[in-house]
Amino acid sequence: MGLFSKKSSKANSVASDGSSKSGRKGVYSMNGSTKSLNTQSRISGCPSPGLPPIPQVDLPPAPDPHQDPSAYLRSIYAVRERSRFVLEAAQKNQLTNFTVDMSKFPDVAEYVVSIIKRDFAPDYHTIPPHGRWQHFDVGGTPRVDNLLKCWPEDVDQKERTRRLIDLFLVSVLLDAGAGNKWQYKASNGRIYRRSEGLAVASLEMFTAGLFSSNPSQRHQVDGAGLKNLTVESLSKGLQVTPENPLEGLEGRCSLLMNLGTAMDNSTYFGASPGRPGNMLDFLLDHPVTSKLGNTPVVAIPTLWDLLMDGLAPIWPQSRTQFNGVSLGDAWQCSSMPPAPGWERIVPFHKLTQWLCYSLLVPMTKLMGIMFVGQELLTGLPEYRNGGLFIDTGLITLKTPHQERGIKRFHENAEKKGVTGVEVVPAFTPDDDVIVEWRAVTLGFLDLLLEDVNKLLGLSGPDTLSLAQMLEAGTWKGGRELAEVSRPNTKGPPIMILSDGTVF
Repeated sequence: MGLFSKKSSKANSVASDGSSKSGRKGVYSMNGSTKSLNTQSRISGCPSPGLPPIPQVDLPPAPDPHQDPSAYLRSIYAVRERSRFVLEAAQKNQLTNFTVDMSKFPDVAEYVVSIIKRDFAPDYHTIPPHGRWQHFDVGGTPRVDNLLKCWPEDVDQKERTRRLIDLFLVSVLLDAGAGNKWQYKASNGRIYRRSEGLAVASLEMFTAGLFSSNPSQRHQVDGAGLKNLTVESLSKGLQVTPENPLEGLEGRCSLLMNLGTAMDNSTYFGASPGRPGNMLDFLLDHPVTSKLGNTPVVAIPTLWDLLMDGLAPIWPQSRTQFNGVSLGDAWQCSSMPPAPGWERIVPFHKLTQWLCYSLLVPMTKLMGIMFVGQELLTGLPEYRNGGLFIDTGLITLKTPHQERGIKRFHENAEKKGVTGVEVVPAFTPDDDVIVEWRAVTLGFLDLLLEDVNKLLGLSGPDTLSLAQMLEAGTWKGGRELAEVSRPNTKGPPIMILSDGTVF
């Protein structure tokens, strides 16, 4: 069962009358004061020439959870703060669904470092940040650069950036787990699978004009074009057939069609037809955006609020709600401190964070924008990063949950009429196993970054950012371990029965 078919209309609903007054706080202070952060905002591996260092910049404070819990849980600040409680439980081996062997943590760090050294030593500064750009260039073909070159010279940098934002946003929304069978044959005749296959497929659909309502300008995404999408047209573009099934096809199509409705918001996405790329103008004109010489300086919370508010209409209404407000990718978790209200909810907002990481790159490379507050973004709680910690033995699913998941795997296989070659436990995204797994993954990634930089001997301005470690180490390492551990499917150690709107 996916997220569009709820088990109960009340299952994921929280009422405000049960809110805790404990005032327990996480990593960041919730006193409402402005945070002053001295940070060098960088997109390593794709620098814009001549960018000066960023001076001390004030970021807006997090919403007060006791005044507006919904706003707090939808903020970027809440993601790391709330997951911290699950990390603390993990470090004490007190998780509900997993046993934790912290003696394995150094081994995980050593493995990740070995992957990074193999591919980048000694030029660690060349590691690009985790983002969609690299997926487009799979197989060594510079598809994004080739796309930029194909546009006439009179297309200015702003419009080029808008077009890339159009492409990247649609591509990220399509980037949920593709399943073990789906593949895509690109225009060059090569076969690609999983995330890279979806990236190449989305780029080729973009250049074919599938998302545009303007026949004279196919290389754009606009509201009218998205509203005209159908499951059939998207299925054709993704080469889906009964023999080449893609998990969550209907969910992906619904996201994009709902994105068309979201484009009606002219404040964020411009006059009709609204385009994702018009968010560039909103960011540049925002009152909080400043300039350092000629360089625009944009705060991450500004981009975050734009994405959370502007894209709110696209998410399924079956998600967790608080006081009638849909929280998006946020779920109740048993490992949170006992409390009857919002304090048992852990937000992840994985696709929104994946959007942030991915959109930063073209805006930095083409427009030279500096983004401050990137340290607020967290590791991505998805199955490659999470699978790393299971396949290395750091966390192990407890026997009762293992058995429950195996039973669900067989039920799902029977329903689909397939034979499970490599049997793994299976759960839906709202299952406590998945929520706890994601929360502990997020916390472990923060700890791992410290150890990885120490083992690489990097300090000060030379240290890897979290986005660089995700790109060069954990995501890649998780995938490679999956290929060894489950060579037939190359899938994760836990199957997520997703509808295409979370993973």
